[in-house]
Amino acid sequence: MKIYITWGTGEGKTRIAAFDRALWDAGIANYNLIKLSSVIPEGAGVVVKKVDMNNKEHGYKLYVVLSEQYETKKGEKAVAGLGWVSANHTKGKGIFVEKGARTKEEVTDYIENTISSMTSYRPEEHGDMKIKTVEKECTGAVACSLVAAVYKSEGWE
Repeated sequence: MKIYITWGTGEGKTRIAAFDRALWDAGIANYNLIKLSSVIPEGAGVVVKKVDMNNKEHGYKLYVVLSEQYETKKGEKAVAGLGWVSANHTKGKGIFVEKGARTKEEVTDYIENTISSMTSYRPEEHGDMKIKTVEKECTGAVACSLVAAVYKSEGWE
């Protein structure tokens, strides 16, 4: 199984419009998102790659771990980030941590501290931590940034 890390930004007159534009930019619009918590299954590989699924499977379910952030104050930034780590010598068997804030530093510090804490009591030895961030400056409309870990899509049959 491959889990794709994709990202996007957008602006709109409302939060939902900005979110939808960011989903479109991330390549995962037109899905019904099902948010997952934070566990990477054993055997999964994480691939950082912007996907292009916008015009496929309209209305299907899409399982994701999602980090999103909004900003309405002109000149301020919406920063979203997703961090992850996997057990050494394995694919998968790891964790994701998501965070949104106004600065990249706040996002990365939170993710690093949280992953460090969460791996301290797990018995596996973990590999290097990875973090993907994206930011959007507000220009007057609602700004949205998001990073998503895309697990799989599923129809309604």
